[in-house]
Amino acid sequence: MKNLSLGALLFVVLFLGTHFSEARVQVCNPSGKIIGKKPPPGQCNQENQSDCCKQGKSYTTYKCSPLVSGSTKAVLTINSFEKGGDGGAPSECDNKYHSDDTPVVALSTGWYSGGSRCLKNIKISANGRSVTAMVVDECDSTMGCDNDHDYQPPCPNNIVDASKAVWKALGVSGNVGELDITWSDA
Repeated sequence: MKNLSLGALLFVVLFLGTHFSEARVQVCNPSGKIIGKKPPPGQCNQENQSDCCKQGKSYTTYKCSPLVSGSTKAVLTINSFEKGGDGGAPSECDNKYHSDDTPVVALSTGWYSGGSRCLKNIKISANGRSVTAMVVDECDSTMGCDNDHDYQPPCPNNIVDASKAVWKALGVSGNVGELDITWSDA
């Protein structure tokens, strides 16, 4: 009887350990590829070191992002949410432009989650500092290289695309291009 109880307990522990470790290690695989098109003259805004699509180059797309935790690893990029800035159209969440002096962000498609984080705050940490920023847009990981996306490639699946105000609050120059960060829902 004692061996049966230990065996049952061992089974439960192994089952739960396996079940929960699989949930934490959700894999986000690429969902496809798009082929780059050469932007028409003057149609790709390269403010803030934005990339333009290259004719014939293959770009990976994603419908998912890594699992969000209390401290999710991501890459911070810089974006202008102002009219005429490299963000292109008004923000998805409120159909408005936002000042570069306001801490706002766009999240990769999976983290944007169909707009479920719209107008909610996230906490971004890096460089020994933290800042709270509002989600106002999607950094599209599923499409790109067209007029709607300012002829820029699709975003990778781990991007927090931030205004200059976020970079300034973290004490980092936006000229570095990319910065490893962690973020969480605020």
